[in-house]
Amino acid sequence: MLQDRIKIIPRHLVEDERGWFLKVITGTEENIPSHTGEVYLTMGTKGQAKGGHYHPKAVEWFTVIEGKAMLKLEDVETHEKMEVVMSLENPISVFVPNNVAHIFENLSDSNFIVLAYTDLAYNPSDTIIYQL
Repeated sequence: MLQDRIKIIPRHLVEDERGWFLKVITGTEENIPSHTGEVYLTMGTKGQAKGGHYHPKAVEWFTVIEGKAMLKLEDVETHEKMEVVMSLENPISVFVPNNVAHIFENLSDSNFIVLAYTDLAYNPSDTIIYQL
């Protein structure tokens, strides 16, 4: 029966004054390859920033799917900086290697939503706060 083959997986929405965060793939789901990382969505409210950290091990890919945001980047070793404006009107994905700090700043009067993928499951010791 189809209902025996379909899996409905509860997810946990995390909310605070900056917006929300929702993992849609954790990499631990049944029938998923063991090398799969996490897929998540995060929302930033007007006037807020999301991120402000880097990962010594994990890499990430980001795509803004609603609103407009500035992705600020800084190599934590060389201190080279870069800024990328991201929006659904000009859809792009940005790959962020490890040891590159990143933060999204809202550029509009509405919320922004980022769809993201990381190659590793979340590990608090791999998320280092960094002031950009």
